[in-house]
Amino acid sequence: MTAALLWGLLASSSLILGGGLAYLVTLPRRAVGIIMAFGAGVLMSAIAYELVEEAFETAKGTGALALGLLAGSLAFFCGDWLIDRLGGDRRKSVSGAQATGSGLAIVLGIVLDGIPESMTLGLTVLSEGSVSIALLAAVFLSNLPEAIAATVGLSQAGWSRGRVMGLWVFVTVISGIAAQVGATAFADASDTTIAFVLAFAAGAILTMLADTMMPEAFEHGGRVVGLVTTLGFAVAFGISALE
Repeated sequence: MTAALLWGLLASSSLILGGGLAYLVTLPRRAVGIIMAFGAGVLMSAIAYELVEEAFETAKGTGALALGLLAGSLAFFCGDWLIDRLGGDRRKSVSGAQATGSGLAIVLGIVLDGIPESMTLGLTVLSEGSVSIALLAAVFLSNLPEAIAATVGLSQAGWSRGRVMGLWVFVTVISGIAAQVGATAFADASDTTIAFVLAFAAGAILTMLADTMMPEAFEHGGRVVGLVTTLGFAVAFGISALE
């Protein structure tokens, strides 16, 4: 199952790419907001057609889908609330507002955002025998603006370039390990358990989108983000339909 580890590393490598871009190119806030909106649309499509649909078919009326969605949403909500209290509430801010927050809380928040996505990548390798290209693209694209935005804020907070890029390497490795765990820890799990875990990830990611990613996208991208989000959804659906 080393394939899951490699796919997880590839999907999260956009964090490193985004961090590097933030130092090489000064992107307007509006541009980062629009990228966020596109990534959000791609993630929504992946949630609907790669996670919830698969969980529904696997759950077979056991209620695992509903329970997983609720549990995942509550888990992210509670974890995000705690991280906000610690000072990581603006970890995705395009404006650089992370500069006033706690570095440790920001790191924990970024890990919290990425683990459900990465574990789900591993689960798709386990359940389908190969990675979901739509979900892979969704995770890759959604990580890119997050890394750009967070790098700006952390730099303003006094973090050195080496420290920031080291953070992205660390989170990338953690995400790869999470994908591997998703592919191995549930190898002998029942269909009900698999359905619950898929729905859990869907609930957590959807809550993250509504709580952090989409508000930031709209704040800085403007009204056009609605169109861009729909475009991202359509593109990801097209990829999913071709798989």
